[in-house]
Amino acid sequence: MSTVHRPASIELVSDGLTLEVLTAGAAVRRLVVQDGHSDGPVDVVLGHRDAGTYATGGGYLGAVVGRYANRIAGGRFALDGTTYSLTTNEGPNTLHGGADGFDRRVWTVEDAATDHVRLRLTSPDGDQGFPGRLDAEVTYSIGPRTVRLDYTATTDRATVVNLTNHAYVNLDGEGSGSVDDHVLRVEADTVAPVRPDLLPTGLAPVTGTPLDWRSPRRIGTVLQHDHEQLRRARGLDHHFVVRGSGMRTAAVLTGRSGRTLTVESDQPGVQVYTGGHFDETIIGLSGRRYGPRAGIALETQGFPDAPNRPDLPSTVLRPGEVFRSTTVWRLS
Repeated sequence: MSTVHRPASIELVSDGLTLEVLTAGAAVRRLVVQDGHSDGPVDVVLGHRDAGTYATGGGYLGAVVGRYANRIAGGRFALDGTTYSLTTNEGPNTLHGGADGFDRRVWTVEDAATDHVRLRLTSPDGDQGFPGRLDAEVTYSIGPRTVRLDYTATTDRATVVNLTNHAYVNLDGEGSGSVDDHVLRVEADTVAPVRPDLLPTGLAPVTGTPLDWRSPRRIGTVLQHDHEQLRRARGLDHHFVVRGSGMRTAAVLTGRSGRTLTVESDQPGVQVYTGGHFDETIIGLSGRRYGPRAGIALETQGFPDAPNRPDLPSTVLRPGEVFRSTTVWRLS
């Protein structure tokens, strides 16, 4: 009889915050905020009640996804004259690294203290079809009202890399219902519209569309629009090009209580996904089932399908180079 890996749990604590990270998928399972609100303390990320679920397929909740976050069209790409075929797990396309992505792996704890944990994963050459051995690390650091995520990766052969965290946020508490009453702002003048299979068709200005979030807007109100892009994604599942470069604000989310999450990143974009797929089959830590839009994911990352799109910023990593990425979550 086979045994299911029970992931180890690491708890980080700082003033007003408690973060639980699992070795399965290097996943964030809980982020508990103590901020003086009458509804606190509140766990503001969605998580599985059974921690063992993360080892058998956690639906990306809170996990680090890779080797390539988001979608690669046709499950293939060419690099330096060689075409690589990947495992496919969303029709003919590859989503979040393929059928056995980083979210399903057991990461190794390299260093841990009360305020940080560093986890490591080695992905061998040919893993899910990707070339090159990839050594990836993610460090979670916690401070007053702040969580910082630092990613690094190196390779022994040219490959493509796009790492992100896939936490779903509900600032009124996981299991509290939908995020329809949350207010969202995204610092993006440009978005990647999607075709029916949610692969990007190119880049377009957000002006005059329901994808214009440059001013704060109530999520539920916008998602009521009868618009082709919203129908295809059952809400939002779009890559927004964050204006500027370097560390900067990508998005700001505010719940009914006034609790606010500011997401900062050095990545070119943020994938905003309103969780239209939740169908009450997942039971959260509260014991409640997650329905549609139970949380919103704000995934800082490189461009989807960039390995097949020379017009987009490259996600190629070569030997001797180091992939580095930082994301900061600020709660207020």
